[in-house]
Amino acid sequence: MGSESGLKFASLRSSVSAEEWEARVNLAACFRLADHYGMSDMIYTHITARAPDNPEHFLLNLHGLLFDEMTASSFMRVDLGGNILSKPAVDHGYGLHTAAFVIHSAIYAARPDVMAVMHTHTIAGMAVSSLKCGLLPLTQTSHRFYPRVAYHDFTGPERDPAERAKLAQHLGRENVMVLRNHGLLTVGPSIAETFNRMYGLERSCQAQLAAMACNTPLNTLPEAVVEKSTAMYAPGAVRPYGLLEWPALLRLLDRKDPSYRE
Repeated sequence: MGSESGLKFASLRSSVSAEEWEARVNLAACFRLADHYGMSDMIYTHITARAPDNPEHFLLNLHGLLFDEMTASSFMRVDLGGNILSKPAVDHGYGLHTAAFVIHSAIYAARPDVMAVMHTHTIAGMAVSSLKCGLLPLTQTSHRFYPRVAYHDFTGPERDPAERAKLAQHLGRENVMVLRNHGLLTVGPSIAETFNRMYGLERSCQAQLAAMACNTPLNTLPEAVVEKSTAMYAPGAVRPYGLLEWPALLRLLDRKDPSYRE
């Protein structure tokens, strides 16, 4: 493994298309933002982006980098069969993340509308995934997702390619999924929207757990109110969350550490 001082990746900017470079920059930014907002888990979770020039390919993080080490040039490109098509010339000994390949390839194969996939193991996400009730419509933020939340039952770590059919089936046409006893997953037509969904879903889980931990009756909302509120967040009823916010989030990263763009 390379030392911290030796963890450098030669820039790929001149060897990929402008569209792929933009996807790489946004993907690196998504990793950095996940870390900034406390949604990373050392090297154990993953975010990917479909290659803009080939729907059968996607960009995947090397298994061994921390989220705050990701840069635009640090990703490998793989196909839906698990073949590594390209990777950094110096990869510091890091390779393909098997669980990442299984989960993300399943979704890209089944959902041509999906351009990015994000999976997390946060404390709040794992806790809600372990509750039989799942995500509850307790807060306005949760109404963005409830009842449009898919659930996938845990049968062991997702390293078995045979699990892909069930993952795709359980996600269906939804854009957020609770992997029971495991964590959270979001998808979207852009990296920005996928990150924003995860950010909102994570905060919904945090708020639910905080309320449930207070050992006092919950102020559950009438069904009619929940139906009215969740309908106001239905696809097409509001702007696509994430697109407006993304430039400001990139400015935040640029002030903090612009190396993700390298």
